[in-house]
Amino acid sequence: MRRSKKLYLLLCILAVTSIATYAVKQFEEHKEKIKNTEAIILKIPYDSVKALSWEYEGENLAFHKEEKWLYDEDEAFPVDEEKIKKLLGLFEELQASFIIEEVEDYGQYGLEDPTCTINLSTDEKSYEIKLGDYSIMDSQRYISIGDGNVYLVKDDPMDYFDVVLNDLIDHDETPIFSNNVTRIQFKGAENYNIVYEEDSDNTYGDDVYFAQKSGRNLPLDTTRVNSYLSKITHLNLTDYVTYNASEDELKKYGLDKPELTVTVDYRSKNKEGEKTTDTFVLNISRDPEEKKAAEKNSKKENDPLKDEKITAYARVGNSKILYRITSDDYKDLMAASYDSFRHLEVFYGDFEDIEQIDISLEGNDYTITSEKKGNKRTYYYKEEELEIIDFQNALRNLKADSFTDEKPTQKKEISLKIYLDNKNYPEISIDLYRYDGTYCLAVIDGEPVSFIKRPKVVDLIEAVYSIVLNIDE
Repeated sequence: MRRSKKLYLLLCILAVTSIATYAVKQFEEHKEKIKNTEAIILKIPYDSVKALSWEYEGENLAFHKEEKWLYDEDEAFPVDEEKIKKLLGLFEELQASFIIEEVEDYGQYGLEDPTCTINLSTDEKSYEIKLGDYSIMDSQRYISIGDGNVYLVKDDPMDYFDVVLNDLIDHDETPIFSNNVTRIQFKGAENYNIVYEEDSDNTYGDDVYFAQKSGRNLPLDTTRVNSYLSKITHLNLTDYVTYNASEDELKKYGLDKPELTVTVDYRSKNKEGEKTTDTFVLNISRDPEEKKAAEKNSKKENDPLKDEKITAYARVGNSKILYRITSDDYKDLMAASYDSFRHLEVFYGDFEDIEQIDISLEGNDYTITSEKKGNKRTYYYKEEELEIIDFQNALRNLKADSFTDEKPTQKKEISLKIYLDNKNYPEISIDLYRYDGTYCLAVIDGEPVSFIKRPKVVDLIEAVYSIVLNIDE
């Protein structure tokens, strides 16, 4: 009897061992179904897709195509066609690197509860693409396309579909301005035009931008104008407050009557390479309620915008999208007065064009002459050749701290008359008057222009004395 029980026990052990051996063998055979591949597992032309949707982290986004791509929940939403094309471009030729056939447990690849499920359809067929776990060892994503297999793909679809609705809006674009602007028009807080003129008779410098004011074309600093245009180009228009603005919303954000409208005409080329003139319009406003409160306090402060945090908005042309812009962007864009662009320098010309300088200082008159040989000019005082780099630097550093039309009432510190090799501007007079302990007042060709910090004027006086005293002694 004991022998019989022992035999039964051995038979049971043999059966369990056989079952385990078979299971291991089956598992090993199952593992062997994983193999390398370079197969294209999906080939869906972009133009054939009529609908696209995906679910990721509880959010479901769906789009359909009529003449253009539309958001299912709100067809007024401005869909960025290029971004949709980029999403679908992944499936025009999706290549696998590994294939796992006859899958028994999708859960081990994260495909029972997918990270993301993508659905797209054409006129002929619908597709469901499930995205599973990310294999850190292989640096690839497990996916299924409904054919019973699991694939590893190098081009991870989550790199494309990890987006929210805001990422798919067709934002307004700001142009790149690169020496192609023909006109800038300001309306609202500022009202005048800036025009582009090459080789103009309205300047003794190399200026190309001119403010049209009081029937005159006034030269502007090219760098300052280009800096303003660059701020428009690099304006970050992404923080939208609405993408389908109503009349009430325009009023709410102060864009029914913009505080400032900037219109830029610029040259460009169309797709055929033909030259055209395009126009870009930017509307800017401060929050109306905030602006009203600030205006009440403005009488108490000299510069109410200096340190104040501002809520402001922008709109491109008649676009339905309204954007919130930063306080700094608002201040930069509103700094569009004539003074914001004019030359800071008292003398902004080329020193190689100076033929003679007459100087009056403390009741004495001095004359510096010059002779040009080739592209170089040599300067003289009483026929003695000069090294006037310190004088040139001091003259160039006479820059406006602020502009003014206030007439001088105090002593003249120094006077210069500069004669130029320029038929339109043969001479320029510069008179510098004492104003207070901090500033001197600059008068150019008889017109008050700017306040200059007094140490800069002292540097010029010392540079003159350094020239004349060395030679007069």
